[in-house]
Amino acid sequence: MGLSDNLKGVILAVASSAFIGSSFILKKKGLKRGGASGIRAVIMGEIANFVAYIYAPAVLVTPLGALSIIVSACLAHFLLNERIQKMGIVGCVSCIVGSVVIVIHAPQEHTPSSVQDIWTLATQPAFLVYVVATLSAVLALVLHFEPHYGQTNILVYLGICSLMGSLTVVSIKAIGIAIKLTLDGMSQIAYPQTWFFLTVAVICVITQLIYLNKALDTFNATLVSPVYYVMFTTLTIIASVIMFKDWSGQNAGSIASEICGFITVLSGTIILHVTREQEPPPPAVGTVTWFINGDSLKSPEEEHLIPHHRLDEYYEP
Repeated sequence: MGLSDNLKGVILAVASSAFIGSSFILKKKGLKRGGASGIRAVIMGEIANFVAYIYAPAVLVTPLGALSIIVSACLAHFLLNERIQKMGIVGCVSCIVGSVVIVIHAPQEHTPSSVQDIWTLATQPAFLVYVVATLSAVLALVLHFEPHYGQTNILVYLGICSLMGSLTVVSIKAIGIAIKLTLDGMSQIAYPQTWFFLTVAVICVITQLIYLNKALDTFNATLVSPVYYVMFTTLTIIASVIMFKDWSGQNAGSIASEICGFITVLSGTIILHVTREQEPPPPAVGTVTWFINGDSLKSPEEEHLIPHHRLDEYYEP
């Protein structure tokens, strides 16, 4: 018996999380050729994630991205000696439990038969309202809020990233379906809608990366990661539910279970980030620091030192 589309999507999403989670550790570990290995792992992870959206709905694929944080935390524990705190273990378990609940209750994927069917979904009134609201919010954030609050409020940059990211996902899903249909013998290349979705995806990805880099340059990455994950995942699920009608035909119990699973994953993600061991900050310029026993960073203020005086203080000329 062949694998269902949802199961293929789950396998690809989990593989994507494994590649992306390990890539962070490979780059941080600094092993021989580790940088190149990390880049290859990221590329493979993104490709797997792209294909996962072809087979499974975004309400299933997107939350599973949290598993990359678990992979990263576990590898850091064994390879970088970054201990996972007790609450961090709770966070890992929460992510896994929430992911299992989502997988069990996720809706089945309904693949459109052509890119024209996807265009019909994209131009339905409900989704057009979402697109107009999203673009209006992005323009307001870029033109008004960024100049005044961009350097002090993390929600400005991440709001732009997340809003554009939700449009990125639905566009990439449309492109992926068009590619799949083309490979199955039903070419979608001649349809202008295919190229429209590609153009939208490119613009959204570029905008997303620009403002994500701004957020990372301005704020601590340990704060950016969980906030961005929560906002991006939430908005992506909303966009997908509206456009592709992921919850159509599901009963209230299944939808409620998916929402509870999603909230559980979000909670676990936040707990993991909050409890991760932080790297010691670099010493300030002009201070003296050294290592004791190979692992304890000390400074003169932390030790009882015998002051050393200049010799000319004791001898008059």
